[in-house]
Amino acid sequence: MSRNSTGTILIADDEANIRRVLEAVLSKEGFEVITAENGKRALDAVSTNTAIDVLVSDLIMPDINGVELLEAARQINPSISVIMITAHGTIKSAVDAMRLGAFDYIAKPFDLDELKVVVKKALERRHLIDENRELRQQLKTRYRFDNIVGTSSKMQEVFRLVERVADTRASVLIRGESGTGKELIARAIHFNSSRAQSPFVPVVCIALSEQLLESELFGHEKGAFTGAISQKPGRFEMAHGGTLFLDEIGDIPGKVQMKLLRILQEREFERVGGTKTIRVDVRVVTATNQDLENAVKEGKFREDLYYRLQVVQIIIPPLRDRLDDIPLLVEHFIDKYAKDNGKSVRYASPEALELMMNYRWPGNVRELENAIERAIVLADADVHLITPDLLPPSLTAAQ
Repeated sequence: MSRNSTGTILIADDEANIRRVLEAVLSKEGFEVITAENGKRALDAVSTNTAIDVLVSDLIMPDINGVELLEAARQINPSISVIMITAHGTIKSAVDAMRLGAFDYIAKPFDLDELKVVVKKALERRHLIDENRELRQQLKTRYRFDNIVGTSSKMQEVFRLVERVADTRASVLIRGESGTGKELIARAIHFNSSRAQSPFVPVVCIALSEQLLESELFGHEKGAFTGAISQKPGRFEMAHGGTLFLDEIGDIPGKVQMKLLRILQEREFERVGGTKTIRVDVRVVTATNQDLENAVKEGKFREDLYYRLQVVQIIIPPLRDRLDDIPLLVEHFIDKYAKDNGKSVRYASPEALELMMNYRWPGNVRELENAIERAIVLADADVHLITPDLLPPSLTAAQ
């Protein structure tokens, strides 16, 4: 069976009426729905159908109960999201199931709108896990310390710090100018930690207004504000078990700073417009190119939050302070973009390399990468060298 673009849901329940209702409701939402009348048939479906994204299972079934099905299904498909259906008297068992890896539970008699929201959340988390699995495949070529290109002493110090803090719970503040690769370091921290099997969720804080940022991070309830037409989970919920990367942390407004401080201290929060307390296990990594110390002095950034965020601080040097890394970076980007564009370029000429070594690179590694990509795109198919005429005019004008 082919994967449905919306998602494939397996319903396991020994009550035929419940199966029919759930199948009708979820099919109407655009999901591909499979049903199983007991735990054994559900397990057979998981074994033979790798396209199943979410398993909705009754907790009490006559042959294989929901907890046993959960454990067996996750052994077959570790990334499957499992939602438990439970009666009031077995809620404790459902909570125990969540400790074993269930995504969530809903109690009978359940609200169908609530069910749809929970299923969509579970599916979104499954998609995040799939995306992160693809990113882990890139780890060998992009995110390993020895492939975050840099042989200079300053970058080696960065790598040593990443290695030491990766598998801890400590909050990390990554500092550096724009274009130095702060998100790359954040991903390296995540993918070299025990959280690597869970989502890495990035948020660029500067791109959002206060209301949108608060909703993006913490989610909102239906009717919380104008335009909130349905319940929406936040990025903290999406990152549960993994890492949340907050880029441009210096730009978050005061109200959001206060809520962020609470979640760092208590590991709990409420959605916008909600009263239910949600607990999460999230490692927070942040980044900024701003002078946070000065922002604290001016009262623009909370001092207590500043110290919570920078338990460990990693400073990425600008490219002008690590010029010895340029030849290796050039080689790395030539290899990448020559393959992407089907070009024969293999090296930079000595004259081109000299231009690059003498340039100040205000845009840092990102600017260098763009320059190499441009040169390769402009190069004729049979050209093997990047020459000065292929480089951006800004490099020659600066000489």
